[in-house]
Amino acid sequence: MAEKKTHKVTLIPGDGIGPEVTQAVVRILEATGAKFEWERFAAGAEAFEIHGEYIPAALYESIERNRVALKGPVTTPIGGGFKSINVTLRKKFDLFANLRPIRNLPGLDTKYPGVDLVIVRENTEGEYVGLEHEVVPGVVESIKVITEKGSTRIARFAFEYARKHGRKKIHAIHKANIMKLSDGLFLRCARQVAEEFPGIAYGEHLIDNTCMQLVMNPFQYDTLLLENLYGDIVSDLCAGLVGGLGLAPGANLGVDCAIFEAVHGSAPDIAGKDVANPTALLQSAILMLRRLDEAAAADKAQKALETVYAERKSLTRDVGGTAGTTQFTGAVLAAMAQN
Repeated sequence: MAEKKTHKVTLIPGDGIGPEVTQAVVRILEATGAKFEWERFAAGAEAFEIHGEYIPAALYESIERNRVALKGPVTTPIGGGFKSINVTLRKKFDLFANLRPIRNLPGLDTKYPGVDLVIVRENTEGEYVGLEHEVVPGVVESIKVITEKGSTRIARFAFEYARKHGRKKIHAIHKANIMKLSDGLFLRCARQVAEEFPGIAYGEHLIDNTCMQLVMNPFQYDTLLLENLYGDIVSDLCAGLVGGLGLAPGANLGVDCAIFEAVHGSAPDIAGKDVANPTALLQSAILMLRRLDEAAAADKAQKALETVYAERKSLTRDVGGTAGTTQFTGAVLAAMAQN
């Protein structure tokens, strides 16, 4: 029998609760049977204190070399300070597709049981290109950039993903009635790509109406295709349908590089108290396993996670339990051992 491949993965634990949930997820990943070699790096304020850089050159080099990274939450200052580490890494490695599957976990009482959505968000353009300047005192201009190339490739990603995973319908979400040129270009590109996939139904909804419709009846949607800002907002809204950001996975994907991350904040107020929920980062890591063609390991971890939630004996406080990070992690490991 051939020896199992060892996957070299760049690991960014982050700050706040990041190191705790990252440690928990690494323990679970290493118990799946997949083999890893971790290259660990600080980023953000911690990295600046150590290296004088918010993203050390060695971290860039590690991602360039390994082409896959797992990242915990990193605090982003509001209204000042350094630029978002997430946005910087996405641009650096052209991770143009943000993938956010939205599904209920068993055992959790939510208003919408049985949600099964996929959010596909363009990850490098729109309002997040960072082109802002002060025109005159008291007047600031922020530029939104939409390109035919960027819109076409994210639309093609969405349709190819839908075809591969048996999704039946895609809605392109826009505000082209107001932003006729930028959102209009995004829609034209989506329509052109849709013509290449006749087996997948295609529709279009305004972003404001979509938010209302998601709250009223999320089951009418299957896969949502969105520009950067709209996707950022709607993906968080949809996480709320199934229990919150503490449960939702996230993947930033490029042609040959990927960063998998927890999409919630760093929660410094509970850091070091053994109460953080590792589920979001674990579900992101399960997406990473599938990217690495470790389907059996991914299935093993997902089944164990769902077993723990279904039993409801070792859940963390944010989802109605009393367990801490360590107890929850132990329960997942025990469930894996029984598989």
